[in-house]
Amino acid sequence: MGERLGITKTYKLFIGGKFPRTESGRTTAVTDASNNAVAHVCHASRKDVRDAVEAANKAQASWASQTAYLRSQILYRLAEMMEGKASELASAIGAGGESEVNKAIDRAVHFAGWCDKYSMIAGGANPVAGPYHNFTTPGPIGVTGVVCPDEPSLLGLITLVTPVIAMGNACVVITSETNPIPAMVLAEALATSDLPGGVVNLLTGFRDELCPHLAEHRGVIAIHAGGLSDEQRTTLRLGAANNMKRVTVHTDLDYGDDAACEGPRWLEPFVEFKTVWHPSAV
Repeated sequence: MGERLGITKTYKLFIGGKFPRTESGRTTAVTDASNNAVAHVCHASRKDVRDAVEAANKAQASWASQTAYLRSQILYRLAEMMEGKASELASAIGAGGESEVNKAIDRAVHFAGWCDKYSMIAGGANPVAGPYHNFTTPGPIGVTGVVCPDEPSLLGLITLVTPVIAMGNACVVITSETNPIPAMVLAEALATSDLPGGVVNLLTGFRDELCPHLAEHRGVIAIHAGGLSDEQRTTLRLGAANNMKRVTVHTDLDYGDDAACEGPRWLEPFVEFKTVWHPSAV
């Protein structure tokens, strides 16, 4: 008998906490340095973007209504799930994978810690003249589109996604184009974590095809992106004008630099502030 050939795995999309195939039926090969196919991933379409935005919108209100402390505990749990899949994630990344996974876990823990602390530094009681109390508090902005850099495939995703969901937002993510496998291994951790289905939705495919659909969708309120070409940045900004999305794009960012990629300034683009006036007893 001849040697048994291994089966190349085909990764599905991750939408609404489930793993559907792309409605287009298309797949694309992911190759190694020797141009050998190591896996296949779905080639997502405009319909998949719409489905992911719909799933995110359904999850948004429930996730936003959770206490900040509970969101932090859920993100800590996600970091634990990533640690349990550390060897698989590192293998999917390739060279330098172990270091990148450790950094990604640390970054998830960092933003988990901000969930119930951001309002303490960004909100508060405001001084007013008159018999009133005046309070400002931050809250989630809504469904956010995330466009990830090609490299680092996992750390780039975690850096862009965790500040978004830490503030109570749901997101639709376009993963690394050249190596989406770590993102889909992460999806398996997301599916078995305490994070509600639909809070994070992962699409594999080609940025040039998917970015216009994500940017123009009126159900998306903000964009968070990195590792884009000038043309792709322009596409996002032009599409965002359709409903005045907030667009945050990082250029020439060292994702391994904690000082550059951590802290409360990463949270501010994904919150809106509500001010409440209340009469005080005199």
